[in-house]
Amino acid sequence: MHQVAFFCALFKSVTPETIGYLCRVKQVDYLIVGLGLAGIAFSEQCLAHGKSVFVIDSGVAGASRVAAGLYNPVILKRYTLPWRAEEQFDLARTYFKALELKLKVPLRIPLPVRKIFQSIEDQNNWFAASDNPGLKRFMNPNLIQNQTKGLEAPYALGQVNETGRVDIVTLQKAYASYLEQMHAFAKAVFDYSQLELLEDGVVYQEIKAKKIVFAEGYGMRQNPYFNKLPLVGNKGEYIVVRVPGLALDAALKSSFFIVPLGNDCYKVGATYDWTSKDILPTAGAREELIAKFKIVVQLPFKVIDQEVGIRPTTGDRRALIGQHPHYAPLAVLNGLGTRGIMAGPLLAQYLFNHLEHQQSLPPEIDIMRFPKKFG
Repeated sequence: MHQVAFFCALFKSVTPETIGYLCRVKQVDYLIVGLGLAGIAFSEQCLAHGKSVFVIDSGVAGASRVAAGLYNPVILKRYTLPWRAEEQFDLARTYFKALELKLKVPLRIPLPVRKIFQSIEDQNNWFAASDNPGLKRFMNPNLIQNQTKGLEAPYALGQVNETGRVDIVTLQKAYASYLEQMHAFAKAVFDYSQLELLEDGVVYQEIKAKKIVFAEGYGMRQNPYFNKLPLVGNKGEYIVVRVPGLALDAALKSSFFIVPLGNDCYKVGATYDWTSKDILPTAGAREELIAKFKIVVQLPFKVIDQEVGIRPTTGDRRALIGQHPHYAPLAVLNGLGTRGIMAGPLLAQYLFNHLEHQQSLPPEIDIMRFPKKFG
């Protein structure tokens, strides 16, 4: 009798507005901020392990949306491999193949990547690097003679094995649609002032989550919980050109990239601006890319578009992954730089295992390599 009286009194104390709110609250395991390559990769980790997610993304063009989408394991400027390159590369190939099947859209486009040599010395450096045990898998020692009309490559080209391109724009649209079908996506600007921290999770508007993962790229500079981390964004600009008759069947690397998009169109880029942080296209970047393109391609062309993104990079060229030392429900997945295609799946796996199973993060990417940034 006392229990009945207690629950009756409790119910009377709850307003209709409160009851309505409680009915609307969506409870998930992970709230994810950002639907770039990092956010998608972490969402996939969660869903693959039976965890529920809700993703919020502003829809503003970021580095992922304008990137060329190449997966190339070799840093062609220095003929070296990035951090844990083979592990990243092999996991990424499996990951994107699975995404194609899941989303029922083609995402991977097989595409050779070829380096345009500038001299005999450049050729010799290629031969020496291709004999390196770590690089042998990816660098073809047989040079390719230029047979493309209108292309200037008098010293031949070197080809990287197992490369291709991911259609990032299609991926983001398809993944947002997939999440929408599960009522797990909102296109909105995240408002940090509405985030409430609890002992066992967070509440944001009408969403309660056990943890929140910020995968917001350069937008992290506005994040009050992680904005002291040394994220050094750099502005990259690209142009898209139409060149009838060029007929490239490979992506080319000189001091810049030329990436075939189909229908006589090519993405040309990119510039690197470490000072400006806006997303406005500039005449200077356009002219710089046009001048470089004219040196390599001797055919008439027309610039049909110009794109801008801010790459989330760090001074030590390592990602920023981990859990906030003072607010356990908060985590970050950022700093993928120019290699989000390859790095995203592996870094998302590391973070998920850290949050769910307390597995230690590799110290090279753990945000706690910067303890002073958290007071």
